[in-house]
Amino acid sequence: MHGHVSYEDFILQVAGFLTAYYLFVAVMNAFAALYLWQSGRAKVLLRLPGSGLAVTTAHVWLLVAGVFTILSAYATNGGAAALSLPAAMREAADSIMGPVVYTVGSLVLLAGLYLGRNFFVKPTVAWAGLNLSLLLMGLSMTDMDFASIVMKPDNVPIVAMIYLLGYFTWLSAYKAVQNDERTARGEVPLEKLDDEKVLVWPDLVYTELICMIGLTALLFVWAILLQAPLEEPASSVKTPNPSKAPWYFLGLQEMLVYYDPWMAGVVLPGVVVGGLMAIPFIDFNKLGNGYYTINERKFAYCTFQFGFLVLWVTLIVMGTFLRGPNWNFFGFYETWDAHKVEALNNVDLSQYFWVDLLHTGRPKAPDGSSMFWQIFYIIKREIVGIGLLAFYFGGGPPAMVIYSKFFREMFLRMGFVRYMVLSNLILLMALLPIKMLARWTVDMKYFISIPEYFLNF
Repeated sequence: MHGHVSYEDFILQVAGFLTAYYLFVAVMNAFAALYLWQSGRAKVLLRLPGSGLAVTTAHVWLLVAGVFTILSAYATNGGAAALSLPAAMREAADSIMGPVVYTVGSLVLLAGLYLGRNFFVKPTVAWAGLNLSLLLMGLSMTDMDFASIVMKPDNVPIVAMIYLLGYFTWLSAYKAVQNDERTARGEVPLEKLDDEKVLVWPDLVYTELICMIGLTALLFVWAILLQAPLEEPASSVKTPNPSKAPWYFLGLQEMLVYYDPWMAGVVLPGVVVGGLMAIPFIDFNKLGNGYYTINERKFAYCTFQFGFLVLWVTLIVMGTFLRGPNWNFFGFYETWDAHKVEALNNVDLSQYFWVDLLHTGRPKAPDGSSMFWQIFYIIKREIVGIGLLAFYFGGGPPAMVIYSKFFREMFLRMGFVRYMVLSNLILLMALLPIKMLARWTVDMKYFISIPEYFLNF
């Protein structure tokens, strides 16, 4: 992955970057301390005994800035190699990392952030989390395998996207928690306090012009500092390994591991677009229009965040940083070995039922049978998968109404048609992680496999 560069040469190459990186984080914390001090928003954490001097959050971030300044100076003076995570910690992270751990861990992490949102959205807590993530990133950059992936020009925008996505997710949740607290006190949302009409000209146009100039300057700097991610001319006899789609299609490429191309590339994206178009017609909750809130739209918020963050963003991150040669799964600090071989024996549900459970061959139409009998034997062979999916989509919506008070009230308010559209969209969305877990745990390939007509599900 990183060619024949020795570790000593690699450290010399990355030392300059780490010097600038740690210095940037130090300046960032220094400006944060200055802002808190000048704005009067610094909170008193404790008072020193005897003198009574107050230690505020501004002092804490100033101290953090000093620590990162020391790290920057240390990296400059040849100490970059020592600024790394212990080898045992990296090996442990790679050993436990896998598709199941990554996906379930991401879901658990996001669920924990949601349940503890009143704590995690606090600016001090969020800023501390940002600093910890930046420190972890810096300590990981001295690992050759990690740096070769993260610093690849193709992947730099993905790293930036992760931090930008984290910021805007935090910002929306922070405003939503503020509004929920105000609503609990009987006050109007913050957006209602500043609902003055703003004209497109000159207010909006000036703002867009400034943003356009700033973005253009950023692209100039980007183009100067990063080499264009161009490779050798395309050749039919030599293809890249791994061959990856553009980052915005990596979620679809990951889904191709679990579904046929017609399903992962056509049906599922079409259902996503159709579901988004159907939201205005099936949404009966009129609260939250024009202001941020979570408590008033918990179901909508959790459904969107699960679909977007868990079923899309995490797949992009997985495809970018964790999928290596032959589309094998690698840890963050693991060498991308093209000769790594993983024994995969993916089995269809029909084979599990007929061969493994009943110890008999799968039904097959006699040679020379008519199309009617061929289709009959195909249905007989796949009857378990067909019945299972029919029960899932047909029995799921009424079961949700019977056993869940929340969905029962939703059914009464939405009516039959709108409820069936919503419930089946939810079940179809939940089927993706179910199928992913089935592939990773019991090597399940397809619930329904009809290769005779290129129809697999």
